[in-house]
Amino acid sequence: MEERVFFDSDGFKLAGVLHVPDSRTPDERLPAFMVLHGFGGTKNGGVPLAVTLMLEKMGYAVLRFDMRGCGDSEGPRARVICLEQVEDTKNALTWLATRPQIDSQRIAVLGHSFGAAVAVYAAGVDPRIAACVSSGGWGDGEKKFRKQHESPAAWKKFSDMVAAGRKHREQTGEAMMVPRFDIVPIAPELRSKIAQGSQFEFPFDVVESMLAFRANDVVGQIAPRPLLLVHPAVDTVTPTEQSIDLFAHAGQPTDLHLVAETDHFILADNNKLANQILRNWLEQHFPLRPSAALVRTPPALPPMNCGVLRAIFSWRKACPQPMRPRLPTCWCGRICAAWTPTACRAHPRTWAGSIAET
Repeated sequence: MEERVFFDSDGFKLAGVLHVPDSRTPDERLPAFMVLHGFGGTKNGGVPLAVTLMLEKMGYAVLRFDMRGCGDSEGPRARVICLEQVEDTKNALTWLATRPQIDSQRIAVLGHSFGAAVAVYAAGVDPRIAACVSSGGWGDGEKKFRKQHESPAAWKKFSDMVAAGRKHREQTGEAMMVPRFDIVPIAPELRSKIAQGSQFEFPFDVVESMLAFRANDVVGQIAPRPLLLVHPAVDTVTPTEQSIDLFAHAGQPTDLHLVAETDHFILADNNKLANQILRNWLEQHFPLRPSAALVRTPPALPPMNCGVLRAIFSWRKACPQPMRPRLPTCWCGRICAAWTPTACRAHPRTWAGSIAET
């Protein structure tokens, strides 16, 4: 079932489509995904639509929506400021959590390209997001631009554009408009994959926003919630090294997959390997339905040799005594770092009754 919806974000009315599987039973609350489109794109682009239909078929509820200034949403056209899109994502979550079909404790985010950078940042700063999937994302705007404009001539052209944009703002108080491909180059053979209705000219403020944006600084705060990073092994739009850097800055559990013989629009290309990676990861880290048999009251905290109860079972650091404690596992099979309401983000406050030796 599809429903056209609208919600508020900082005074702007954002447009979206909520997908709820027909298999949903009355009064059932489903885990959900927010799907974020790419740079100046729309909710109807190839990646958002393909991912949404796949997740809906699997049984998840999905909200795909247009960021402010894009598609059918309100806001100054093409003003796609990174941190403003993070706020749009947080406001989308707030709205989605109120829907009667949705399990408010199990809302994840999936983003593509620019939307993937926003998804990672939003998950890092908003603990309500239960899981995060990044497809072709990035974590360091300046480093990304240097690789995208790699030759000396290309970097000079980009740097001259930045200098001209700053001078124009100082002289006029207004933002200079910049062509899309002067910001993010895309090979001509890939341009047909850009969503219809996408923006092709942006105010200079967008360039400075991207230069300063660093999801690398907050990606480590996602843990212990699960994070999946998927990227083409050779990406001609967003450098592959960006996802590798995100992985290096992330905590655990984080999975990184580099997929060969595909390019930037990986999840819109019906790539069987990439789709299977996503399905397998969801089954392990964000399953559709937790097993009721595994939901039990947690056992009592075991003491260390020194007799002190430890909330965090990092035995090498927490207790100097030569004892190897038994670590609790959550229902999804991951070892919990602590008995806290956020130790298992896949389903808060539910625990396995078994204890795993490690």
